[in-house]
Amino acid sequence: MKIALCFIISYEHILNKETIWREWIEPNKDIINVYFYYKNLSQIKSTWIKEHTLPSDCIHETSYYHVIPAYISILNFAFNSDKQNKWFCLLTDSCCPIISPKHFRYLFYKNNNKSIFSWKEPWWNVIFHKRGNLIKLPKELRLANDPWFILTRENVKQILYFVSTQRGLTNTICDGGLANESLFAIIFKFYNKLHDNIICSSSHITDWNRRSSTTSPHIFKDADKKDIQFIEKELERNEYAVFIRKIAPEFPDDILNHYIYEYRKEKDDKLVLFEPLELTIMKYQVILKKVLLALSVFLMICVLYLMLL
Repeated sequence: MKIALCFIISYEHILNKETIWREWIEPNKDIINVYFYYKNLSQIKSTWIKEHTLPSDCIHETSYYHVIPAYISILNFAFNSDKQNKWFCLLTDSCCPIISPKHFRYLFYKNNNKSIFSWKEPWWNVIFHKRGNLIKLPKELRLANDPWFILTRENVKQILYFVSTQRGLTNTICDGGLANESLFAIIFKFYNKLHDNIICSSSHITDWNRRSSTTSPHIFKDADKKDIQFIEKELERNEYAVFIRKIAPEFPDDILNHYIYEYRKEKDDKLVLFEPLELTIMKYQVILKKVLLALSVFLMICVLYLMLL
């Protein structure tokens, strides 16, 4: 059982907090796979990012309003590259972890069969705003979702099946623009799965009250009083918050590290990690394969030795 961290990066082709990410991943590297979707490979300077990029034939033309091809491509690649991937975390270059590695592992062990995916009715007037072309859909499919989330393997499978078999409907939604804020809720509703192992909560702390533009949330830069109040309020309110966005490169690392490693340390120290049975079985299967391989090599050597006598 593993977690796929699926980053979609563009513009500067960096992670705004790469060092923090790498340090955060290290304690859980046994259960984490990392993937990067990009626009231009030549713009990537980080060796670490390059080591985890998708093959060039998986990269398609995208834009701010039409980013679904990136979602589908990275989900498809992560889904097929490792069958152990059970959680798929959709992330951007401005995302950052906001809970401890131990807390993250605890949430995964406890909820690996559930998606953390916030959805609701659209917050825009579907008659006047084209986004998602919701006016062209049946009323029960006029839905919206947070654009960044955590999905189970089963939900990813449903997405990949939908876009391959319902191409007309997929194209209608995508042609409206900003489809990443509707398509996934629509798919789960289409298959009657919105209430089936989906936790309707945000996995990413995001401040939409102080928008940086009409379509973008607040950018955390200065760690001022309002930033701190918002972060702490959301951490107390949302037990499923794992990441925060949008974090600017200049946001102080020490503040982020405080919330990751110190803010809930007392509670985190009390967490008891009960390894899922599936993961335990898989570990023993790996050990058994190694033992059998070693035994077969030993027997071959014995046979060869006897033949030479």
